[in-house]
Order: sequence, then C-alpha cells, then structure tokens
Amino acid sequence: MLPAPPPSSEPPPFWFVAPDGFYALPLDDSAEERAAAAERFVRGLYVDGDESVWGPAAPYYAGLGELMGAQGISYAAVGLYATGEEGAGRGVAQAVFTSAVVPTDQAAGDTETVAQGVLAVLRSDPHNDVRWLDLPCGPAVSSVTLTKYTLAPDVTATGEPEELLTGQTQVHVPFPTGPFTAVFTLFTAFTEYWREFSDLMAELLRSVSFVEPTLVALDGEDGDVAYLPGEAGVSGSAG
Repeated sequence: MLPAPPPSSEPPPFWFVAPDGFYALPLDDSAEERAAAAERFVRGLYVDGDESVWGPAAPYYAGLGELMGAQGISYAAVGLYATGEEGAGRGVAQAVFTSAVVPTDQAAGDTETVAQGVLAVLRSDPHNDVRWLDLPCGPAVSSVTLTKYTLAPDVTATGEPEELLTGQTQVHVPFPTGPFTAVFTLFTAFTEYWREFSDLMAELLRSVSFVEPTLVALDGEDGDVAYLPGEAGVSGSAG
C-alpha cells in the first residue's frame, strides 16, 4: 500500500442523516464559536433546566467539543431517549456518536480494496464481531465490541462492586471520491437497549452519501420535505 496523502489534503464533502434524539456537540473552530454553540446546546439538551444547570454545563461541553475537534472528529452527538413508564420509573438511555475522516490510499472509486483491507485488519482481533456491509453509498466494514468493566464500590449507588457492560459499533466507509475513509462510531453503556441503538446506527448508515443529496418537496403541509440519501442534521465538508 502506498503512503497516505499528506495531512493538509482536505477530504471531499459527505452527508448523512442524524436520527431524531441526537444533540450535536459544539465542534466550532474558535473558542468564541464553541462557547456560543455550547450555550445553545445545553438549552436544547436540558429543556427544563435554568441558569443553575446551563451555566456549569456549557463550559464542560465547550471543552469536550474542543477535545473532540483536536482528535479529528468532524461531528459528535449525544443521543438521549426516554425509557420506562411515565412517572418515577422514567429513565433516559444515552449513547455517544462521532464521525471522523482518516486518510487512506485508494484509486478513485476503488472502495472495495480499502474495505477488504479494513476487514482483514479488524478480523485479526478475536474480540471484534466484524462484518461486511453493502450500503447504498458503497462497501463498508462494521466492528462491534462489547466490554465488561468492574466498578469500584465508591462510584456505585449500592456501595458494592458492580459490573458495567458497554458496547461500541464502529463502521469504516471508504470514500469513492478521494483517498479517505469515514469512520462512524456509536458507544453506549446502556446495552440493554443495544438493539434499538443498533437500529439507529443502521438507519444513519443507509443515509450516508458522497454526492450532494436532493431536497424534495412532499405533498401535504407546507414545508414538508424529504432528502434523497444524505442530507440532514449534518452536511458539508467532513473535517
């Protein structure tokens, strides 16, 4: 395999549809933009909160956005979904989703070669459940990892050691438009809802597009639209 392109190379744009319930983290370039975006983020995340909640939370998420941006993540979101019955039994299941772009070396349109290479590398780890995917945008490789941790008594509600099972899905999608690969990652500690989060990830992956999608008006209420694969909660240049 030839050397990857230099870091200064800009990846082509790509698009995908972020599912309902995803709250995009502030990854803006400047500190001022991140701070302003974090203020908007916490108000959308904690809709029933007030300044006593929003004030301390905004700098935390601004700092988290800065850290993720520095690691090459181009989009990050927290997924929040209500669980249980209304009232005291109501809870919230959470997941974190990120997308990033890494340089890979492939001839224009030769996505299968890169995907086969990723498949071989990931299958070398017996702890990964690795599968080939045929997405509408082209070939991809998914890897699922479940990890069990033992929590110390001082961080559990019962004061006793407890086990925590976490799950991660990571999907590599080679660009057909340039020497890059998009990497989508979903992580959750709420593995009792693993099937539901997996369905959300599958829905998102089906919407990935490397060609600018088309906005189509729908019959019915004014303003109703559909996006033919790709457009949605995030779009534009990846990286």
